[in-house]
Amino acid sequence: MTLLMLTRRLLHAFLLILAVLVLNFLLIHLVPGDLAEIIAGKTGGATEKIMTGIKKTDGLDEPVYVQLGLYLKKASQGDLGQSVFYNVPVLELVSGRAGPTILLVATALLFAIFMGTMLGVLASHNSNGILSGLVTVVSAIGYSVPVFWAGIMLIVLFAWVYPLFPISDMYDITKSGGFFGRAVDILYHLVLPALTLGFVYLAQYARLTRASMLEVLGSDYIRTARGKGASDIRIYRHHALRNAVLPVVTMTGIQFGSIISAAVLVETVFRWPGLGTLALESILVRDYPTVFGVLFFTSLLVISAKLITELVNWLVDPRVRTGG
Repeated sequence: MTLLMLTRRLLHAFLLILAVLVLNFLLIHLVPGDLAEIIAGKTGGATEKIMTGIKKTDGLDEPVYVQLGLYLKKASQGDLGQSVFYNVPVLELVSGRAGPTILLVATALLFAIFMGTMLGVLASHNSNGILSGLVTVVSAIGYSVPVFWAGIMLIVLFAWVYPLFPISDMYDITKSGGFFGRAVDILYHLVLPALTLGFVYLAQYARLTRASMLEVLGSDYIRTARGKGASDIRIYRHHALRNAVLPVVTMTGIQFGSIISAAVLVETVFRWPGLGTLALESILVRDYPTVFGVLFFTSLLVISAKLITELVNWLVDPRVRTGG
């Protein structure tokens, strides 16, 4: 990636982050009620003296444009405010919950991309076969099934009918066994949430890979390779697959925002202690600084995923490097 292109991408990302911060500030001032009253209420009393002190400390008695400047200045220093309900810095609270969400999303994505690509490649080998039809049916189900319903069905199947996996939390606090034992326990608890989140996108990636493979296999250079006596395995591995997975990479970056949104529902169903459950808990208690802190951090994840997607496309697709 050229220096000019990288500079443009980073500038675009910076402007998006700035827009998210400004939106957060505006939403905070549009919520019903006085923020000072909410904070004072959580501390146990809303006397005039307490409210005056809160407004002075947080700059709530200043004009809106001054408050915006103070908010952006604090955010640039990593200060996203104080949680009203938990009474800890929002950045500390959000960063502590980010790990489980990143683990869940990364695991589900890897599962969906790998299995979806494999199924799509197998289905493209015989476009009119049983497997191809099965991929189409699974894709239709994946498009139509709500992610929370899929999670509930997996709970019924693998926790009640066949009790194989736990249905809530990230690990069992009653178990011990050191680092390795805790890691195994986390992976054990991760199975159902990751399957739930990954299933929806697995179906989409399988259908996209199948369609892309069929298009690539019909290209002139594939026919030339066949004419030269290249085997099907070589054609699939060295010629078709590399070009066919490019739309999957692009789609992953485009859909990352929706994956984060779906993860919120999955975390709620399985009580997974990530950003989704933190956002829900904060909404219920009107902890607006924490809610907007979660919004800001998830926006950073989506923007970072977009930059990574563009970098991967630049590395694997010569047309992007040459501007073709």
